[in-house]
Amino acid sequence: MIDFEQLRRWPDIEAPELVAHDATDRLLLDTADEALAAHPDAVAVVGDRYGALTLGVATLLPGAGIRVHQDALSGELALDANAGRLGVATTWSHHGLDPALLEGARTVLLQLPRGLDALDEIAGLVARHAHPDVRLFAGGRVKHMTLAMNDVLARHLGEVTAGRAHQKSRVLTATAPTPGGALGWPRTSRHGDVVVVAHGAAFAGTSIDVGTRALLAVLDRAAPTAREVVDLGCGTGVLAASFALARPGARVVATDQSWAAVESAHATMRATGVADRVSVSRDDAGSSLPEASADVVLLNPPFHVGATVHTAISRKLFEAAARLLRPGGELWCVWNSPLGHRPVLERVVGPTTQIARDPRFTVTRSVRRG
Repeated sequence: MIDFEQLRRWPDIEAPELVAHDATDRLLLDTADEALAAHPDAVAVVGDRYGALTLGVATLLPGAGIRVHQDALSGELALDANAGRLGVATTWSHHGLDPALLEGARTVLLQLPRGLDALDEIAGLVARHAHPDVRLFAGGRVKHMTLAMNDVLARHLGEVTAGRAHQKSRVLTATAPTPGGALGWPRTSRHGDVVVVAHGAAFAGTSIDVGTRALLAVLDRAAPTAREVVDLGCGTGVLAASFALARPGARVVATDQSWAAVESAHATMRATGVADRVSVSRDDAGSSLPEASADVVLLNPPFHVGATVHTAISRKLFEAAARLLRPGGELWCVWNSPLGHRPVLERVVGPTTQIARDPRFTVTRSVRRG
């Protein structure tokens, strides 16, 4: 078995209170031990955060082909980096959340997502595309698990049993897939001229979250001559699509590290009719985009790192915006008012003006220093 203590989160945010593994990883591997050994070439891993599950399987079954889906690009990069650091040979392939990931799979290891919609999409794909005798092992921290998760799994797999809790983690085992249900993902909802399309793990689903609405309300005040625009951490692409509709002469790049977000944003652009003017890419904080290439950056940063409230992810995105903006370019940002990001924006980007504020959200414009 691998030494879990050697795993790192890099290139994701690293801090003493943020870990690269927990007891769920080990419990999943222990619970699925016999099933993995029985069918070593029919294994899929879903939701592996930084590589603990994949590397555990690769160590247990040397040479086995493992199909892996990690929503976050930083998770994929961390898995590969941890493998190199620990000297584990790469025997896995990275996949989207699609039929190829699960086709014929006999054993599926799943780190339970926080959202029920994400779980519903995953379980539906397992039921449709995995082997009829598949065994799905879904693990999580007890404090984050609900009985509704059992119900969602039972919607797609007829038998769901709960294992005993161990070190505050638990594994649900689901079998007997029922693949005949309606295909429910992605979902679509119209909001005025914007048609939002969302996969299960996409933030806010097909709705428009309150923070994004606050930024949309003042977006007509952004630099009127802007031609190159970046929607950083685009989610389903609402800001990018809205800007493209309002400014037909602008070219917009929407980028996010989440597979669900990027696939959703692609579909949102097509459904809204702006795919010819908005390009969408999966990227970690816009790292593949050229420096000083944007007139405007749009940003609605997350304030959670996993289940932990943490400002480091916002700081990382502020630094990315500063790198992407031309001198004099504008960062339009909405953030939770209690977090008080304005001094950080002043230091990292440049002079910052409050545009709108209420008890929940603040919208600011920061001008990139020359």
